This record gives sequence, structure tokens and C-alpha cells, in this order.
Amino acid sequence: MKLRNKRILIEKRLLTVAFLFFTLHILAQSNTQLPYYQIPEPAEQYTAGSVASRLVDGLGFRFYWASEGLRPEDLNYKASETGRTSLETIEHILSLSVFLLKNITSDELVDISKLKTYDAMRNQALLNIKMASDILRASEDLSVYDNNRFPFWNLINGPIADAMWHCGQLVTLRRASGNPFSSKVSVFQGKVSE
Repeated sequence: MKLRNKRILIEKRLLTVAFLFFTLHILAQSNTQLPYYQIPEPAEQYTAGSVASRLVDGLGFRFYWASEGLRPEDLNYKASETGRTSLETIEHILSLSVFLLKNITSDELVDISKLKTYDAMRNQALLNIKMASDILRASEDLSVYDNNRFPFWNLINGPIADAMWHCGQLVTLRRASGNPFSSKVSVFQGKVSE
């Protein structure tokens, strides 16, 4: 009886370890499946929401590739003493994604002040951009996002356009630090040639 109980205990431990490894494997895979490796398929119809969503998807795709594979020397590079580093630029794009989301959803958002690393900031910015795109795509009337401070139009020429501007800065900074943007990326098609 003792031998049988010991064997059952060992089997349970092995199953627990196997489950733990399986869970860690799944978590590792889910962390690498960030949105915007390629731009999502477009909506079937042109609506105000689908066009705004596609604009945000364009931002997501550009940000994904502008910020992909940055090395420590890239992240710390800045063009001048008064300029931002690439990491500070990523942090700014993250804050713009939060500003956009705060104005189109009442959902509770991640506290970005706790995000200190390149990976954490980049990942959250991409997830925020995807969330914003999904919300906008489902929207019939963008005027519902007007508020007592500004209309939805300001979100287009404000945080969305500003974040795209800063994606261009990331591309320039990474080129200057010796790690150019991948030539396999087509921003026109929203795809990557393999």
C-alpha cells in the first residue's frame, strides 16, 4: 500500500510539473503573438468606424516594425542632447495610445507608470492600439466620442497622427544607431515579405 501511495504521489508531481511546463509554454507563445506583425484584413464596408479603425491599424503596423528588435544601443540613442531617446519615444507613443483609449472607452486601462522596460511598454502600446482599432471598427457613429473638451476629430489630428509622426522618428533614430528598419516591410501593403 505504501509503495502504491508513493507511486501515485510521484505521478501527481510529474503531472503538475508537466502542466506547469505546458502553461509556461502557452504563456510564452501568447507573449510573442503581438498584434500588427501584419496589418489585419480590412473591414468589408467603408464606414466612419472602419476607416478610423484602419487608420489606427496603420499606426499599429508602423509602430510594430519601427520598434521591433531594438538593441540597448538603439534604445539609448538620441539625435541631440535635447532630443528623446528611442526608449523615451516608445514611452511617449504608449502614453498617446492611452490618451486615445481613455477617450473612446470607459474600460479600466493598464497603469502604464508601472511599465519600465522596452518590452513591457512596446507590448502594451501595441495592445492598446489594437483595442482602439477594435472599438472604432465596431462604431457606427464617431460623434459618440465627442466630449465637452474636444470632438473626435482632435483624436485623429492629435494622438493618432502624433504617434505616426513618432514612429517615423523611431525609424530615423534606429537607422542612425546602425539598426535600420527592415526592407522586407511594406507599409503600403501592410505585409512583410518572407
